[in-house]
Amino acid sequence: MPDLRIGSLCTGYGGLDMAVQRVFGGTTAWTSDIDPGAARIIAHRMPQVPNLGDLTTTDWAAVEPVDIVCGGYPCQPLSTAGKRKGTNDDRWIWPSIATALRVLRPRYAIFENVANHVRLGLADVLADLAGLGFDAEWCTVRASEVGAPHHRNRLFILATAQDPDSAARDQRRLAAPGQAESRGARADACGRGGTPAADADRRGLPRHPERHSGPDDGQPEREPRLDLVGRGVQRGPAPHADPSGRRTDQPDVRPGQPHTDWGRFAPAVARWESVTGRRAPWATDDRRRLSPAFVEWLMGLDSGHVTDVPGLTRTQQLHALGNGVVPQQAEAAIRHLYARA
Repeated sequence: MPDLRIGSLCTGYGGLDMAVQRVFGGTTAWTSDIDPGAARIIAHRMPQVPNLGDLTTTDWAAVEPVDIVCGGYPCQPLSTAGKRKGTNDDRWIWPSIATALRVLRPRYAIFENVANHVRLGLADVLADLAGLGFDAEWCTVRASEVGAPHHRNRLFILATAQDPDSAARDQRRLAAPGQAESRGARADACGRGGTPAADADRRGLPRHPERHSGPDDGQPEREPRLDLVGRGVQRGPAPHADPSGRRTDQPDVRPGQPHTDWGRFAPAVARWESVTGRRAPWATDDRRRLSPAFVEWLMGLDSGHVTDVPGLTRTQQLHALGNGVVPQQAEAAIRHLYARA
């Protein structure tokens, strides 16, 4: 069976790529990011994978075709923290992404952005996708809904190509989607309406043994929000911890760190420790500044995924982490959308 090939746009530290691979399998054929910090992360984590650089100037006819295109394009035109110029912002690069899709003709296109994109710019994206022959599903999922101790509400889009060329490519079939571990999701706002899918996936995605996103089988699903916090999770020391509670593979965690140090946030921190399987690093450094290692943990990444990359400044680390997506959150959203497609 041919391996699915993935093209990554606005790659950053690769959080969305991780989620796509957990659901579909496959390998990354190429990336695209112009941020110097992101480029260092890509070169360190994927040394054999080319970085195409500026996607707005790329000759897509000369780029290797892929089965899946994914990306989290810049949120500055859309975020409530900015001026919200939307499609009138110079940083609105969606038209260049639409061009890439027109040329590459992937079977799937998967995107992530801030939740305010629903109110600003999404109509243009969906219209372009429809014009290119894609059938799109979309939803918003908060990071807290997969157990993270922060909200980080994000929009996710899964577009499936309906044209014959892409359909023929689909004969390769997905690389056993759903075999990777997942905690599932029911989104709080979904494109195309309807009740979110139940645990039993119509396309055969297996249930995760710890998945508890809805009531028992046969009961109406009336929960207004996806809420996985504290459900199906074993509390207590993280796996492979020594008696002090410190993970031996995590030098950034201080021995004997008491839960009471987290104050009212202790339950949320403990929950994410259980989900990720590792202790929370110290939140501040020796100068009482926010620790990038702590933000890395908040984003659901392995210890050192960003902070161990050679040559990255603290500012670049925080910039990359702030622009990224929680892989567990993205995975839950993609599984939900794939079940609806």
